[in-house]
Amino acid sequence: MKRILGLILAVSVAGVLAVAGQAGNSPRSGALHVTKECSQYTGQAGSFCTITSSSLRGIDVGSDVIYAQAAGAAGLDSDLVLDTGPGNSAFGHVTLSFATLSGVVTFSRGAGQFRGFQARVIVTYNPDTKLWHWDGTYSFNPPGAS
Repeated sequence: MKRILGLILAVSVAGVLAVAGQAGNSPRSGALHVTKECSQYTGQAGSFCTITSSSLRGIDVGSDVIYAQAAGAAGLDSDLVLDTGPGNSAFGHVTLSFATLSGVVTFSRGAGQFRGFQARVIVTYNPDTKLWHWDGTYSFNPPGAS
């Protein structure tokens, strides 16, 4: 009886480990909702905004969004880095109109916990709260995963 119970337990554990291994390599995806405040943003290259909330674990409150190019007269067209801590960054691009206070951010790659990260979000501004909102979708598809 002990031998049969041991065999059943071993088969069960092997099955769980096999499923867990496959899940770890599977692409993850979903809705992405982020808010940020930009009191430190100056419009110059290297200035940043700070994340105030996120629906995606790993984009922590207090993380910075750093803009590589300076804003122009009509808007912002810049590469950006979402920096959540040492070695964990997502890299993308923003196009934003100052006339409509709206735009698009696309993330195409990342490092550390953002390896394989891709996202596309619509950017809007709420003048009542003075917060910027990102609403869209994300996925993780690490290199080599199918």
